[in-house]
Amino acid sequence: TVIAELIWEGYIVTYERNKIIFLVTALILVLATLAGGLITMARGGELGPKKSNLFMRYRVLFQGIAVLLVVILLSLAKD
Repeated sequence: TVIAELIWEGYIVTYERNKIIFLVTALILVLATLAGGLITMARGGELGPKKSNLFMRYRVLFQGIAVLLVVILLSLAKD
């Protein structure tokens, strides 16, 4: 059973590492799209408002995914 315990501990470490990777990836996506939208808005120009609006739509999408991911991970952490 020592091998089974080591495998289980390895699984838990991998699971925790993957959780952190998913959360950091979601955070980076949100921040990148926010920065892209703000830079596009600041530059202005003819296509500025359209591109900025597109960036902000993606930001909202990525924020929703990030919040959903946090909710799922928190619900799994209760177990």
